[in-house]
Amino acid sequence: MQARHFWLEKVEELWKEKSIIWVSGVRRAGKTFLGKSIKDTIYFDCELPRIRQMMANPEDFLDGLRKKRIILDEIHRLDNPSELLKIAADHYPDIKIIATGSSILGASSKFKDTLTDRKRELWLCPMLTEDMKDFNRKDLKHRFLRGGLPPLFLANNFPEKDFQEWVDSYWAKDIQELFRLERRHSFQKFFELLMIQSGGIFEASSFAAPCEVSRTTISNYLSVLEATYVVQVIRPFHTHRATEIVAAPKVYAFDTGFFCYYRGWDSLRQEDLGTLWEHFVLNEIQGQLQTRDVLYWRDKHGHEIDFILKPRGKQPIAIECKWQARNAENKNIQKFLDSYPQARVLVVSNDTKQSYSKKIGSTAIKYVNLSDCISTLK
Repeated sequence: MQARHFWLEKVEELWKEKSIIWVSGVRRAGKTFLGKSIKDTIYFDCELPRIRQMMANPEDFLDGLRKKRIILDEIHRLDNPSELLKIAADHYPDIKIIATGSSILGASSKFKDTLTDRKRELWLCPMLTEDMKDFNRKDLKHRFLRGGLPPLFLANNFPEKDFQEWVDSYWAKDIQELFRLERRHSFQKFFELLMIQSGGIFEASSFAAPCEVSRTTISNYLSVLEATYVVQVIRPFHTHRATEIVAAPKVYAFDTGFFCYYRGWDSLRQEDLGTLWEHFVLNEIQGQLQTRDVLYWRDKHGHEIDFILKPRGKQPIAIECKWQARNAENKNIQKFLDSYPQARVLVVSNDTKQSYSKKIGSTAIKYVNLSDCISTLK
């Protein structure tokens, strides 16, 4: 497997700021491989009992690692992982540490200290375009159908069984160990329905009956899925105008492969590409910018903009995702601009090779490819 240069460069950049980097992301996203591919590091697998015993006394463990670069993989398996990291940050700053876990720091009661200002965080998303270059597989339709988890993306044959095995492992190793939820059938049914309906408006009550649980339980399930990066909850952008949707979120599957798997797709039609492109653009924005602060806009008449970014102190940036640029809905853009005339608008499409602009009213709308879109947002 090839080194993932985008992520390796991110690690080196973050180590210049803090001695501890918390690498999070879903199971099989490649956290272990990323850690092992960093030069001159010592690897510790915290799933092994003998390794956990070595770390029982953090000071004894760290004393022998001065000026080293170490990987603490699956650190959430320790009884008190935040204690070890806090001691390392405060008393052993010469030790560079990568700590990995399937959930975000603080997602469960095991993390008694979120190490505020003692660490940097790196969210290892499903594969970006930079990863596809490293793996020498640039076919977007292959990426859409297989998804962005490297073992599934690189499999010789369609890895149908691997998708279900991933869900079973996620339940056993993430949900049960970190959150101890009950009712496996209800939780997995909810997971399946979210994957199928990915990208749609979320209403908790519509899931309660098919999952045989209360609306409150559904909301709790969604919080767990969001905390473990398995769904992305995109909330509405608004300024409390009477015509705007202000509460209903949209929920996206973390990976196009699971979206396709639960819809029963083993090949893609032309009409499937638009929604898959939208998912892929969202993943690219979140991975490249390392942010979950992505919103969407919708009014009560059904006009909608896919994604909104709101840089602090600046006008919003509206992003419309279209597989083909000619399919951009000028009416939706115009309605958004009626409310936010100073906003910047990007139409990001797969078939745009060279950026260009068109005017809607007095506003220049920029048509860009994905690479130029990310460059504009950074």
